[in-house]
Amino acid sequence: MLTLYSYPDLFGVADNNPFGLKVFAFLRLCRLSFKHRHILDTAQAPRGQLPYLVDSADMIGDSDAIVAHIKRKYRPSIDNGLSPGQLNLDLLVRRTLDDLYWPMSYSRWRDDRFWPAFRNALLTTHPRIAPAELDAAREYNRQRYYYQGIGRYEPEQIYMRGISDLEVIADLLGERGFVFGAQSASLDASIYGFVANIYFYRIDTPLKQYVLSRPNLVRHCLAMHEAVKQKRKD
Repeated sequence: MLTLYSYPDLFGVADNNPFGLKVFAFLRLCRLSFKHRHILDTAQAPRGQLPYLVDSADMIGDSDAIVAHIKRKYRPSIDNGLSPGQLNLDLLVRRTLDDLYWPMSYSRWRDDRFWPAFRNALLTTHPRIAPAELDAAREYNRQRYYYQGIGRYEPEQIYMRGISDLEVIADLLGERGFVFGAQSASLDASIYGFVANIYFYRIDTPLKQYVLSRPNLVRHCLAMHEAVKQKRKD
């Protein structure tokens, strides 16, 4: 049995971290049975990061590595038929999403305007989380942002970077269907992991304002949300 370890759920999505939600959605779309364990402690995780997947004796960290492992071992049909050009686009969009992660994370953990609401939402939804844990996580993330570089910019500059990433993704999406047509691909799971954690986020950040301004981002997010729920019922 596959077991996915990732951060807790929040605001109606299965993981409040985009990389964990990406893997969750991917596994659902592939119709693979798995257990989902929500944790905060990353001590046992490969490289000390979530999400990670346990598959018998294998422990795989990093969302892209997990997807690659599943494709290699279980041969799901989700990306069958994609052209080399489409696979290249898949990689480029995933790298854009990696960049989007930093403004998105900053809006939750660092921006004083939004941090209290995020903190309260986590504590209300998950009362077993100690407030001191979140305060320690906030300080840890503050240092990450500084050393990564984004923490050295003004908030407006940070959000413009994230909005630029979202603009590219929105422009790539059509008005109907998914990225590559009528059927969802693994790239749709990747996009959903990020956009759902902005759209369903009940705090009015600049990133959410932009998502709401692009109807095709909202449409794609809701279609994926419904698709993942349907797979859970099967």
